[in-house]
Amino acid sequence: MRTNIFILALMALLTLGSCNSEPTLQKYFVENSEKKDFIALDVSPNILNVDKTNLSAEQNEALNSFDKMNILAFKADQNNQAQFEAERNKVKAILKDPKYQELMKIGSGKDGASVSYVGSDDNIKEFIIFANRKENGFAVVRVLGENMNPNNIMTLMSVLQKSKIDMEQLKPLEQLLKK
Repeated sequence: MRTNIFILALMALLTLGSCNSEPTLQKYFVENSEKKDFIALDVSPNILNVDKTNLSAEQNEALNSFDKMNILAFKADQNNQAQFEAERNKVKAILKDPKYQELMKIGSGKDGASVSYVGSDDNIKEFIIFANRKENGFAVVRVLGENMNPNNIMTLMSVLQKSKIDMEQLKPLEQLLKK
């Protein structure tokens, strides 16, 4: 009987101890995607609307490394500036975690953008774009894929130029851009 209680207590401690309670972007997306001041979108690769037969092998490889994009945007207005600041600071705190390696930063602290990634130089699992503007709000874009690398991203940019982007998938973001 004592052994059973000891084993149950040990299992409970191990289970509770293994739960990771530190914030991540994925958790942040899940927690906020249904809230009224947020707009959440999942964008598939077919948004690019590209004829794959006209792409080079390198362009096809880059396109195949891209799985999907998750977008979470906070629409700021005069009534929610305190919430905007709090939410923006939460995202900034998450992105300070060493697993999010910053590639570049543009703009000042109040308005600007940053690009980070998760993974190694040869196997990037996620690119993160965080852009914010006090008047409009902020957006966090997670570009998810397998075996992405900086070359694939640059190649994907050339594919974007050839694409006929399906704007219907981005329609919910229109309200964020309107003033």
